[in-house]
Amino acid sequence: MSLAALPSAERPREKLMASGADALSDAELLAILIHSGIRGRSALEISRQLLQKFGGLGGLLAVDRHTLCAEPGLGPARIACLKASQELAQRQLMEEVKASDVLTSSAATRRYLLAKYRHYDYEVFSCVFLNNQHHVVKFEEMFRGTIDGAAVYPREVVKRSLHHNAAAVIFAHNHPSGVAEPSQADLAITSRLQQALGTVDIRVLDHLVIGAGTVVSLAERNLL
Repeated sequence: MSLAALPSAERPREKLMASGADALSDAELLAILIHSGIRGRSALEISRQLLQKFGGLGGLLAVDRHTLCAEPGLGPARIACLKASQELAQRQLMEEVKASDVLTSSAATRRYLLAKYRHYDYEVFSCVFLNNQHHVVKFEEMFRGTIDGAAVYPREVVKRSLHHNAAAVIFAHNHPSGVAEPSQADLAITSRLQQALGTVDIRVLDHLVIGAGTVVSLAERNLL
């Protein structure tokens, strides 16, 4: 059944305008982005099938655009809308982080990191460079690896910290396994980075490990 054949109150776009976006299901919101269906399948039906196939909204958003292009009912324009909406959401979260002291807005920082990294199937090591007021100067992905880990080079971290004139740094990396417990390798590289940055008077404030819906802070566990 096409969306036009549905009662007005059940059409995703009309429902959003009448009741607000939070009244819509994931499939209904996705149908608005997809905009129109294909022969025999409405945008809402395509949305439901995509969410089922990829295990929900998070799984779908983690899929690269080349894989999505193979899905019936999706094409470059619709995939562009989907990826653009994802990026806008992440940028809005980063604005929250930048607007205040990172240490007093740790919840916003964790929301951003979870949104960005929780569904990656490879490990990414990132640095949040901060000024003396603990405001974000720059967020950078420094190193990428396989599912087993990422090679982290202290010399490069020091170089980028000096480039941004950072007074402090917070590290973050994800565990593709979904388990956020810090490993011995995580503790070892944190110690090496602390020593390297200490030589140029740059403080390491925390190292955050991102799992499936969880962020573990080494500072909170007194592991720094």
